[in-house]
Amino acid sequence: MTRRLHLNAFLMNTGHHEASWRLPESDPLAHVELDHYVRLARIAERGTFDSLFLADGPQLWSNLAQRPAGALEPLTLLTALATATEHIGLVATASTSYNSPYNLARKFASLDIISGGRAGWNIVTTAGAEAARNFGLEHEPAHAERYARAAEFLDVALKLWDSWEDDAIVADKAAGVWGDDSKIHAPRHKGTYFNVEGALNVPRSPQGYPLLVQAGSSEDGKAFAARYAEAVFTAQQTIEDAQAFYADLKSRTRAAGRDPEHIKVLPGIVPVIGSTEAEARANEQLLEDHIVHRHGVANLERLLQLPSGTLELDAPLPADLPPEDAIEGAKSRYTLVVELARRDRLTVRQLIGRLGGGRGHLTFAGTPEQVADQIESWFTRGAADGFNIMPAVLPSGLDAFVDHVVPILRARGLLRTEYGRRRTLRERYGLPRPANQYLEPALV
Repeated sequence: MTRRLHLNAFLMNTGHHEASWRLPESDPLAHVELDHYVRLARIAERGTFDSLFLADGPQLWSNLAQRPAGALEPLTLLTALATATEHIGLVATASTSYNSPYNLARKFASLDIISGGRAGWNIVTTAGAEAARNFGLEHEPAHAERYARAAEFLDVALKLWDSWEDDAIVADKAAGVWGDDSKIHAPRHKGTYFNVEGALNVPRSPQGYPLLVQAGSSEDGKAFAARYAEAVFTAQQTIEDAQAFYADLKSRTRAAGRDPEHIKVLPGIVPVIGSTEAEARANEQLLEDHIVHRHGVANLERLLQLPSGTLELDAPLPADLPPEDAIEGAKSRYTLVVELARRDRLTVRQLIGRLGGGRGHLTFAGTPEQVADQIESWFTRGAADGFNIMPAVLPSGLDAFVDHVVPILRARGLLRTEYGRRRTLRERYGLPRPANQYLEPALV
């Protein structure tokens, strides 16, 4: 079977560029309008994307002056989008640090049932003291502790999703038997972080459990991904870095006893498209010209865990930044940003410009052919199984990608032309439906 690209549409309010809301075409209130997301989902479905993705966090991001802030709760929004679409996968971010396994497993099983097997969970551990204080904690838990909790959280969720056998519902009207109690398996889990007694109150869903997605490139993050993840959203600036990450993660997955083909690596790319290269550069410059640099400085100081007022716009980053080991927040993003600034000898102003579109993800301005060339190069040279498409401006950036880049990828045989018979998100990612852990394996 020909290897095909996996495309995920990462939807963020008016676009991934922090200044996108300031453009004349943008609706500054779109981030809380259902019609906006329905339109985006249908555009991505027209482009035969595997899935769309909503980021989330249990805190108010940035400040109200910088860009549209606040967001609709993603599982609620995706349930609405499930009724407005037919094929595209629906991936939501949910934190293992600030949720309970029973409630979250029930919500994802419900979304999977409502959507006919299209649900995915982007599993995050949530860095940042702001979120911690919203849940009664003075400080965020340590990085390693967050991942230990996440592993137990997921183990419990898997037990809950498997707590109904597929044929537990009998529905025998004549005999007066609705279900078979012998096919219900209570987890009775007692662990370090969670004690969960009973079976889930939702039947096993079409996929068994949702597509498991992970986003994090620290050592703890890669170890977690190798054990559990089926798709990984990642950020690299160069093809060499992407190739190294890809090879490392596939190797770790094999070492964990899993098939490396059952984990798909999707780097993020922010395509800024023009009919000519000059037009694309002009579109990119227009966005950069609308950046308010004081916001960028504050965000960068927060990421680098520096006191306010430390950074100077036209100076490089300080030489004495702490090593990644000393960071308890977003370790991999910290390292990516620092290495980008050092490698390209950027001033703080230049670094803010580079981060304004994708917060560390690759930003690429060019013609549709050049964008397709970039995607094909990474895909065929062992750097990616697909891409997290992050339009700088929405909806126009997604429209441009679907109308002008997708046809090129299809013509090159890299992307499907229709969804075909594969109905579930797992099937589209080439993944098997998971066996129920409570059943004995069949004897051969």
